[in-house]
Amino acid sequence: MTYIVNDKCIKCKLMDCVEVCPVDCFYEGKNMLVIKPDECIDCGVCEPECPVDAIKADTEEGSEQWLEINKKYSEIWPNIIEKKDPPTDHEKYKNEQNKFEKYFKENI
Repeated sequence: MTYIVNDKCIKCKLMDCVEVCPVDCFYEGKNMLVIKPDECIDCGVCEPECPVDAIKADTEEGSEQWLEINKKYSEIWPNIIEKKDPPTDHEKYKNEQNKFEKYFKENI
């Protein structure tokens, strides 16, 4: 098992998870974070830290797509080890649906 980041992170990028990760397995794209599955030690400390519930176990139903996205982009995007300020308008996107289709940016 590993943890993954889903589309709830898009345009929110609150990064509370980055601060608690003991193995620094988060990677930062233009408007979301991903977890590198091969580096994640499955400790679970990041999951409760996410205020928008964007971090889930890869064993949860529907996580297959997100596992592939996390794998792919953690190989491309830079590693992040320190929390940064979130986007100034993150609150207005907090509960929006279908953010991947609307806003995802590959940042490559």
